Amino acid sequence: MSWSVYLPIAGASVNIFLLFGLGGAVGFLSGLFGVGGGFLMTPLLIMAGIPPLVAAASDSNQIVAASTSATYAHYRMGNVDFKMGALLLIGGILGGGLGVQLIKVLRSMGNADFVIKITYVVMLGVVGSYMFVESLQSLRKSSRTSKTVETSKPSLYLRILQGLPFQMKFAKSGVTLSIFLPIILGTFVGILAAIMGVGGGFIMVPVMVYLLRMPMHVVVGTSLFQILFTCVNVTVLQAIENHTVDMILAIILLLGSTVGAQFGARISRRLKGDQLKIILASVVLIVMVQMLIELILSPSIMLAYKGGH
Repeated sequence: MSWSVYLPIAGASVNIFLLFGLGGAVGFLSGLFGVGGGFLMTPLLIMAGIPPLVAAASDSNQIVAASTSATYAHYRMGNVDFKMGALLLIGGILGGGLGVQLIKVLRSMGNADFVIKITYVVMLGVVGSYMFVESLQSLRKSSRTSKTVETSKPSLYLRILQGLPFQMKFAKSGVTLSIFLPIILGTFVGILAAIMGVGGGFIMVPVMVYLLRMPMHVVVGTSLFQILFTCVNVTVLQAIENHTVDMILAIILLLGSTVGAQFGARISRRLKGDQLKIILASVVLIVMVQMLIELILSPSIMLAYKGGH
């Protein structure tokens, strides 16, 4: 008996258990790290033979399920800053609309697939490297040294933040910031969500930790809250504007990710912030290297298929 399922929009047949397993694994990461998992799922789907545009758009739908499940779990633990999440969401919706229109233009030019892949490699490399190095340094330092660095290093940055207009206190996160900062950062993440088919969590998590200076346990829950609504917006826009959402693919991934997210949220409470960051950084770098290899090897493989022409 064949367990393959035909995906009409993708135009490919894929094993149903493989798709369910991918959804479960990525859902687990979503609950564990506060990321949508698209940075991992989209390249895995591309490797499984799904066209990049369909993989990116359909994965946004799957992220909705993973984020809903994981957000609820973290909400019950008191780890969601709804005020911060709402501002990030405003920016995310604006950015999502801009990103979908950008994809439309690139698609008409025939460059969309290449842009998606090269954006992945660059963003994963930058974010993964920074998080990995920073986490290693943090783990190596004694708690005494860490306190010294924290009080001396960010003084200039904090003064700049305090000088911005429209300051607002975020009690759950324990920070006071200009409302413009999360909106601008949310817009940037929304553009990435549309272009790369991701919730933007792998960018948003380090941004919230290093730029918004939020505690890691609140970052995870709040990131998921913002990702959920950003991806609802992107999924609807992709389906209407570009017709690249494969509902059969999305539903199978959705079922797997909903289950996996619950387990990930439970495990996250047992790990320290620095441990979570270095594991996430490692996963990001592994995926980046895999995507880079695919990008480099593709021309030679294509030449082999075409008989050297």
